Amino acid sequence: MVQDESKGEVVAASAAPREKKPNFFARIALFIRQVFAELRKVVTPTRQELGKYTAVVLGFVVVMMALVYGLDALFVWVTTIVFGIPA
Repeated sequence: MVQDESKGEVVAASAAPREKKPNFFARIALFIRQVFAELRKVVTPTRQELGKYTAVVLGFVVVMMALVYGLDALFVWVTTIVFGIPA
């Protein structure tokens, strides 16, 4: 273990020289190749799966809306009790 002088961090000592960083255009080309490789892994859902996922998302949204509405109504009731209704 060797201490890095610039940041003061402890790093592993290595006798191997660092690889030279590729030029700007080579890095862009590598990035684009990696993007296409990842896009090939994407699986499109079937029509039935898409319907199930849509129903789950809409159900979750409805439940969260009900929760927020319930908390809002509760807080309105509590503030009305605490501060009273102005005459």
